[in-house]
Amino acid sequence: MSGYLILFLAAMALIVSYFGVFRASRAATPAGAVRLKQHSRPIYHGLNAAIWTAVPAFIFLLLWLMFQNSVMNQLVIASFPGAEAMDAAAKSLQMSEIRQVAAGNLFRQPTPEVAAAAEHLRSLQSTSMYLMAALTCCIAAVGAFLGFKVISPRYRARHSVETAVTVFMMFSSLVAIIITVGIVGSLVFEALHFFARVPVTEFLFGLRWEPQIAIRADQVAGQGAFGVLPVLYGTFLISAIAMLVAVPTGILSAVYLTEYAHPGFRAVVKPMLEILAGVPTVVYGFFAVLTVAPAIRDLGNAVGIPSSPNSALATGLVMGVMIIPFISSLSDDAFAAVPRAMRDGSLALGATKGETIRKVLLPAALPGIIGGVLLALSRAVGETMIVVMAAGLIAKITANPFDAVTTVTVQIVTLLIGDSEFDNPKTLAAFALGLVLFVITLCLNLIALRTVRKYREKY
Repeated sequence: MSGYLILFLAAMALIVSYFGVFRASRAATPAGAVRLKQHSRPIYHGLNAAIWTAVPAFIFLLLWLMFQNSVMNQLVIASFPGAEAMDAAAKSLQMSEIRQVAAGNLFRQPTPEVAAAAEHLRSLQSTSMYLMAALTCCIAAVGAFLGFKVISPRYRARHSVETAVTVFMMFSSLVAIIITVGIVGSLVFEALHFFARVPVTEFLFGLRWEPQIAIRADQVAGQGAFGVLPVLYGTFLISAIAMLVAVPTGILSAVYLTEYAHPGFRAVVKPMLEILAGVPTVVYGFFAVLTVAPAIRDLGNAVGIPSSPNSALATGLVMGVMIIPFISSLSDDAFAAVPRAMRDGSLALGATKGETIRKVLLPAALPGIIGGVLLALSRAVGETMIVVMAAGLIAKITANPFDAVTTVTVQIVTLLIGDSEFDNPKTLAAFALGLVLFVITLCLNLIALRTVRKYREKY
C-alpha cells in the first residue's frame, strides 16, 4: 500500500504542477485586462504547488510507517494474557510468534491466545492501512488547495521553491552526517565489547590470528588468538603489489593520453580504459581465481618457489588492474588542469618534450596525482570480493608473494558468515577489524587532503 501511495503522491504532484502553471499564467493575464507583472515565472508557481501537495503528505507517510509497527506491537502485547509478567525479551519473542501466525507462517498449531492475538494484529493492520491512505490523501488535498490559493502575480513563488530546495539539501547533508556517526558509533560500541574480552595490546601487537573459541566448557584448543598484525600484513602486502602495478601504469598512460596521443586515439582509448572501473569486482575475483592464480602457481613451481593455489601476487596483480582507471583518470585531469602557457613557456626556453613533462608538468600536477594514488590505495585496502575469492584464509607473515595470505575484509566476511551471536569474541572481532580498517582509510584520506593542500598551486 505504501508504494501505491507514493506513486499516487508523485502523480498528484505532477497534475497539480501542470494546473498550477496554467493558473499562474491565467492570473497574470485577466480577461480583458492588461498583462500584470509577475514576481515569479509560472513554472515556479507550479513547482511550489507540487511541493505543498507532495512533501507534507510524504513526510506524514514516512512517520506513520516508522511508528506503526511499534504502536501495534504495544497494543497487541498489552491485550495478551500474562503479558504483565513477561520481561522485554519474552515480549519480543512472543510478538515475533504472533506476527508469524498473522502472516500465515504456521510451523505448528498456535495456542488460542496466540491465534486471538494474531487476529487482533490483522485487524489493526487493516485499520492502519486504510487510515494511513485516507489521511495521506487528505493531507495531499489540503496541500494542493493551499498551493493553488497562494498563486497570485505578486506571490514570491521562486523564493519559496528555492527555500524548499535549500532545506532539502541541508536535510540530505544532515542525514549523511547522522549515518556516518551511526556507523562509527556502532563500530566503536561493538569494538569496546570485544576489547572488554580481549586485551587491546594482544589485538594490536599479537602475531597469531586464530579467532576460534570454545563452544563447550570441556572443549580443547578453543582459546583462540586475536593478534591483528598478520591480517594487516596481508592487507598491506596485497595493496603494495596492486599499487606497484597500478601507479606506473596509470600515471604513464595519463601522460601518453594527455601529451602524445592523437585526439582521435584518445577519444577511443580513454573511455575504454575507464570501463575497467565499471567492471564488477566479482568478475575480477573470478578472473583471479580461474586464470591468474593458476598461472602464478605454475610460474612459482617452474622457478622452484613454493606456491599456493591462492596467492598474494595473483590477488595484487588483478587488484592493480582494477584500480588503474582511478589513478589514470585523476592524473589525466590533473595534467589537463595545468595551463597551456606553462608547457609553451618551457618549450620556448629550449626544453624538450620529456624535460617539460618531468620538470614542469609532473610537479604542477603533483597534488592531483598524489590524491588519485591515495584514493586508489584506500580502494585497494577496502576491497572485498577479489581478496575473498583469491587471497586465502590463512593469516601469516611471509615474505613469499606466491604464498596465501589473508586480509582484513576477508576476515570480516568470514567471521560474520552464518548464524552467529554477538556475544563472543569471535564475532565481535569483526567489528574491531572494521574499526581498524576505518581508521586506516580515514588516515589515508587525511594524508591525501593535507598533501593536496600543501602542494596545490593556483594559476
